Amino acid sequence: MFRAAVCASVACGALLACTPAYDWRTVMNNDDGYEVTLPAKPRSEERKIEIAGQPMTMRMQTAEAGDAVFAVGTVVLPSADPALQRATLDFLQQGLARNVSAQPAARAAQIDLAAGGRVLGSEIEVNGASGEKRESRTIHARFVARGTHVYQVAIVSDKAPPQEQADQFFTSFKLF
Repeated sequence: MFRAAVCASVACGALLACTPAYDWRTVMNNDDGYEVTLPAKPRSEERKIEIAGQPMTMRMQTAEAGDAVFAVGTVVLPSADPALQRATLDFLQQGLARNVSAQPAARAAQIDLAAGGRVLGSEIEVNGASGEKRESRTIHARFVARGTHVYQVAIVSDKAPPQEQADQFFTSFKLF
C-alpha cells in the first residue's frame, strides 16, 4: 500500500512539473476579421496612433505564456488605399524593431485565409535590448494588409518560445 501511494505521489508530481504554461484557445474576432489561437485568456486594448499624418485606431489582443507575450494588433484604415496600407505596414515593422534597437529585414510570408487560400504578407525576426534595464528581447512578427485593415501578429519574449508553440500561434492566424 505504501509503495502504491509513493508511486501515485511521484506520478502526480511528474504531471504537475510537466503542466505546460500554454492553455491554447481559439479567439474569433469578427469585428477585425480574423481568428487566432492564443496560449492564455486574451486581454484587449485600444489606442490612437498617427500614420502618414492620419489619426487611426490600433486594437490589440494579447496573451501571456511563460516569458512571452503573444499579440495580434489591428490598425483600422480610413480606406483600402495601397499606399496607406504600405505606409502602415512599414510603420508597424519599424516600430517593433525600434523597440529593440534593431533594423527589420522583412521577408515574404504567406498568411492563411479562413475560407482557404493565402495572401502575401511579410515577416521579421529581431533581437536586441529593450526597457530601462536594457534586457534582451526577441520579436518574431508577421504583417499583412487586407482591405481597410492592417494586421501585426507578434511574439515578444526574453527568449524565443519553443518552436512548436510559435508555429501553433502563427499558423492559427487566419483572415476572414
